[in-house]
Amino acid sequence: MSASLTLVIVMAVMYAAGVYVMLERSLTRVLIGFLLVGNATNLLIFIMSGRPGSAPIVTGASVEDMVDPIPQVLMLTAIVINFGITALLLALIYRSWWLAQLGDEGDTLTDEHATESGDDADATFRSSSDDDDAVAESIDEFERGDGATSDEDIVSTKTDAAGGAAASASNRGDTR
Repeated sequence: MSASLTLVIVMAVMYAAGVYVMLERSLTRVLIGFLLVGNATNLLIFIMSGRPGSAPIVTGASVEDMVDPIPQVLMLTAIVINFGITALLLALIYRSWWLAQLGDEGDTLTDEHATESGDDADATFRSSSDDDDAVAESIDEFERGDGATSDEDIVSTKTDAAGGAAASASNRGDTR
């Protein structure tokens, strides 16, 4: 196996530049350095993958002529990880820029309900005790058998009442 000297030099320069740029304090420079190091890692995996050959999925090729698929899988994984961390760093860069633009305000939000009085808030939002009372009343009705929980329960209650009346009439011997 012989690696191209050009690829080795490009990889080494990318590693060196990436590490140098990542040592700066700016998040943008950290992002650029990380991208350089990630691409240099992909080149390293490519260089170390070995000689070219036929695809492993092609039938009819001998095992000796096939290329090892593991480095290709590692490169794809490295690309996905590089993309994910790049997205995270971009989000951090945007957030820090946004906070820097706010100045002394910082990360505080304005109060949307600052102009409302207590009476307005009470009229808008019910108290939780009203909800508790309604739930307790519904449970009491259900336990007493006064309230039906669904349309099916109403139909079955009417059916049971009609069937129960017919059954009690037959037990008494009444025939109509």
